[in-house]
Amino acid sequence: MSMEESTDNRSVSVVIATRGRPELLRSAVRSILAQDYPGEITVTIVFDQTAVESLDDVDVPTTRRHVRTVPNTRTPGLAGARNTGIQAAMGEFIAFCDDDDEWLPTKLRTQIEAWKADPAAVLIATGIRIETSGRMLDRLPPERTEFTDLIRSRTTEIHPSSFLMRRSDVLERIGLVDEELPASYGEDYDFLLRAARVGHILGVAEPLVIVHWNRTSFFDGKWRGIADGLTYLLNKHPEFSDSAVGSARIEGQIAFALAALGKRDEAFQWARLTIRHDRSQLRAYAAMAIAARLVPAGALVSAVNRRGRGL
Repeated sequence: MSMEESTDNRSVSVVIATRGRPELLRSAVRSILAQDYPGEITVTIVFDQTAVESLDDVDVPTTRRHVRTVPNTRTPGLAGARNTGIQAAMGEFIAFCDDDDEWLPTKLRTQIEAWKADPAAVLIATGIRIETSGRMLDRLPPERTEFTDLIRSRTTEIHPSSFLMRRSDVLERIGLVDEELPASYGEDYDFLLRAARVGHILGVAEPLVIVHWNRTSFFDGKWRGIADGLTYLLNKHPEFSDSAVGSARIEGQIAFALAALGKRDEAFQWARLTIRHDRSQLRAYAAMAIAARLVPAGALVSAVNRRGRGL
């Protein structure tokens, strides 16, 4: 079956893991239901560590749109919640959307049309429009991303709320989201690395997902989970040792998180390791400044967030 025959009007299962964001969640769901894609779309909302809501107040516009709500039956946290949704999915395609993001109406149709020209891609992403501090910033993904590209750089323009994959690839080639990751931190990055091991990632150079950064992240201030999650990723993917720049990027993030925790000696150790691999890695110097109590971690994080960037 050709890609064109296999995608026209085929069903899409959208997985939203949610926890404590009822108003933002409803905006996310409505944006998915409003897609101009002609095929069937089922939104599965997985409630993680909170009571399941019916979302009866959300209007479902057509018979080709469906909303279902379920509890997280796996490991508490984002990874387990996403896997609950993946295992409940029945569509030919699976997409993710964070509960505080929104899709523009042409998102799914544009992705699937682009995929027809490159059916070998294992995952297709779109650009994002970041709304933060009264500003809108567009971030566009590369047209093609390989495994070695992701080792060198996280490529944050490839955002999980834009992921679209074949269900068969997720279940048979990529695998479920890693529930062993401490605090589920970096689960999307790990998923991308595993996807890129089996095929390239295709990017649509249009901002078709709105990412709201004017809100509190569940990772804000949870530095221990960030440090442990990133250390886990370094150990899980030995290919980082082949890229000094890629290693330094992760090591610098670990140093920053440890400095924010007040683990001064550990932060300096990781910062020195970072600089040994890449003297230009600014996170190492920021970590040392925090560890020396010259500047608070929160101020630096807020500053980069205002520019549409993260740690």
